[in-house]
Amino acid sequence: MNRETADNKPRYTHSISRQFAVIFIAVMALAMGMLFLANNLLLKRFYTANKQKAIIDAYNSINEAEARNEFDTDEYDNEILHICETYSLDLLVMDSNSQMIKFTGKDANILKMRLWERIFAQEYENGEDKESIDLPKPIKKEPEELIRSEDNYSLSLTKDGRSGSEYLEMWGTLESGNIFLIRTAMESIDNSVAITNRFLTYVAIIVIIISAIIITLVAKSITRPILKLAEISDRMTKLDFEAKYEPKGNNEITLLGNNINKLSESLEANISELKTANNRLKKDIQEKTEIDEMRKEFLSNVSHELKTPIALIQGYAEGLCEGVIDDPENMQYYCNVISDEAGKMNEMVKKLLTLNQLEFGNDTVNMERFDISALIKGHVQTTEILTKQNGITVRYPDGEPIYVWGDEFLTEEIITNYLSNAMNHCDYDKNIDISIDNVRVNDTDRVKISVFNTGDPIPKESLSHLWEKFYKVDKARTRAYGGSGVGLSIVAAICKSMDQDYGVENFDNGVAFYFTLDKG
Repeated sequence: MNRETADNKPRYTHSISRQFAVIFIAVMALAMGMLFLANNLLLKRFYTANKQKAIIDAYNSINEAEARNEFDTDEYDNEILHICETYSLDLLVMDSNSQMIKFTGKDANILKMRLWERIFAQEYENGEDKESIDLPKPIKKEPEELIRSEDNYSLSLTKDGRSGSEYLEMWGTLESGNIFLIRTAMESIDNSVAITNRFLTYVAIIVIIISAIIITLVAKSITRPILKLAEISDRMTKLDFEAKYEPKGNNEITLLGNNINKLSESLEANISELKTANNRLKKDIQEKTEIDEMRKEFLSNVSHELKTPIALIQGYAEGLCEGVIDDPENMQYYCNVISDEAGKMNEMVKKLLTLNQLEFGNDTVNMERFDISALIKGHVQTTEILTKQNGITVRYPDGEPIYVWGDEFLTEEIITNYLSNAMNHCDYDKNIDISIDNVRVNDTDRVKISVFNTGDPIPKESLSHLWEKFYKVDKARTRAYGGSGVGLSIVAAICKSMDQDYGVENFDNGVAFYFTLDKG
């Protein structure tokens, strides 16, 4: 946000230098606050956790030394002494006869008394013969916090009633049966935290003040030339190219200023030519893209649509070459099928060109009345050799004529695509069912033609993309039968050109593709 001054120069209410200083101070304050918080909340826990680990490590070390029969060696005496001195631990180990086996600390008698208090108190609480237990007098249960309890030992934080000091104590039985006590004093961590916080407060105040002064001075020295560059660029946006930057020093800002000067010098002369060239380039790119897309779609559609008639011609031709028929009548039928399919291929290429134009709205649909049932029956008969080769059973209505309005050739294209798609994805029972039903859409009587094939349903995430050009649900399977992924996009274009509905429905045992035509 900025305000205009008397000399029409912008005055920024939120300068970068001020923002630098505010952000830096805020970050420093946040960092210090987080440090204070961590110091208050986590330091004592961290300190206690380290003490616990040291005691548990000492306990494990003793057990391991006893297991290796090294507990009474001089080497282990030095090792356990080093551990205790490092972590300020007092250690006492006694056998079942109350004989001291190992001791490190200042006063063994205090540790013995504390250990026996622990043992007798435990037996007393467990309900053993209280009158037969010779308890040290007086036994006073000290306030404590149980930290960890295992089968052989207990670890707790307790306060000594005699001295008032806090201790971390572990006591129990070693794996050899000896009893032990490991004890360490807890220093006044609260006092340490308070001292640390006071020190950090003084340091934080001094650091923030000094840093704020430095960052303010540095930010001003950086923002001054930036403001000058901003003024020049603002004049350039108003097509005023007279303003120039005067370099001072040799740094990135000076380099930027020199580049802005060069830009200002060349921009005025080239701006009109650049706009003209840009408009011409956009137009050329758009035209080239449209031509490339039309070419790609045409080639893909041709390769996809000619596959089935070529396969039919090849199948019948191979039948003739292999002599699968002997009588002239059947031979003539095979020749007629080959001739018909070759003619359809020639006609199909022409229609694909028309279809390509149809998608761009440059072609008209030839609406005529025809028998959809006869069209489906004829197409199924021509593909009979392919379905038999693949072990597929095709079932379709073979009854009274059903007349509809539409482009007969384009409708046959839809049937061809749907039936080809069904054969390529037919699994399990290997059945294809073609049905024709009467429906009413938008107050218009129509027939709904469905082609169902048994097999796996189409994934839900793919249903909305099926009609996109070149989209393939299973690329590996589509590659296996040579599909190009344009068949269903052709169906969509034809249905849209005839203002008809189309779609796909999933079933538990297969998939059905459908389209509608106005009833004749």
